[in-house]
Amino acid sequence: MPEYRKSPERISQLTDQQYRVTQRDETEPAFANAYWDNKAPGIYVDIVSGEPLFASADKYDSGTGWPSFTKALNPDYVVVVPDSSHGMVRVEVRSAQGDSHLGHLFPDGPSDRGGVRYCINSASLRFIPAGDLGREGYGQYLHLFDALEEDTAET
Repeated sequence: MPEYRKSPERISQLTDQQYRVTQRDETEPAFANAYWDNKAPGIYVDIVSGEPLFASADKYDSGTGWPSFTKALNPDYVVVVPDSSHGMVRVEVRSAQGDSHLGHLFPDGPSDRGGVRYCINSASLRFIPAGDLGREGYGQYLHLFDALEEDTAET
């Protein structure tokens, strides 16, 4: 298994918003973020550690204005913890090795796909298009897009 970790060097390269979201547990504005409406095939990794977190195949439009996913790509890279901030009880989602604040987990996802919604901040993610997975070191996830490549070859 590849090694993913948080480093001071990587933290220093974050934008102000990426830092506030991942390191200070803030939330970016809805509908004003990079990936809420991204429909391209690929995977989303932790902006801090590079941990592979979510796949485009599990992304859906929840109407909330943030990227929403029905499941994690690899449960070993996602940690859920109780969050009682802001006067409510929620479930926070963090990356396992990077310890980045990603967003929250809610029980209102599509029932036919598990019933949960990972509501994730774009600022905590880096998107890697399916065509770049091998070059970026995520070749083990290419199989998720085999059908896409077959469809492209047939046209």
